[in-house]
Amino acid sequence: MPISAEARRHALGVLAKAEFSALDACWKSLGLAPRFRHLRSPETGLVMLRGRTGGAGAAFNFGEMAMTRCSVVLEDQTIGHGYVGGSNPRHAELVALCDALLQTEVHAAAVERHVIAPLTAAAEQKRRETAARAAATRVDFFTVARETGG
Repeated sequence: MPISAEARRHALGVLAKAEFSALDACWKSLGLAPRFRHLRSPETGLVMLRGRTGGAGAAFNFGEMAMTRCSVVLEDQTIGHGYVGGSNPRHAELVALCDALLQTEVHAAAVERHVIAPLTAAAEQKRRETAARAAATRVDFFTVARETGG
């Protein structure tokens, strides 16, 4: 069964945020070489990042970021899109290919198993490691105040 809209959104997020080398390794382990054409060849440009003070204040322009996008069409006319931060055209192309394949009956499960699941696990492991490093530097100020007699 093709991927649901919510699962596709999750998959695109995982693919776009993945390290290119990890995505490339997962793609190679998939062992597919689908025939496709570019609907939109990879192109890099700048996007404006906007922020808000305090999360609810007035919006302001935070700065610009390089972004690369690509759209592909498989032989069966399934369209896939890829948007990634940075300027790596192959990264955007692989995201678009995975997106297109996730929408097909034939390849959706394989892409989920060989690409999305490992990249999701790697992202979660990285998040846990970052949280552990942050927790190691945590200071309990209430305890410090009590120990100093304050």
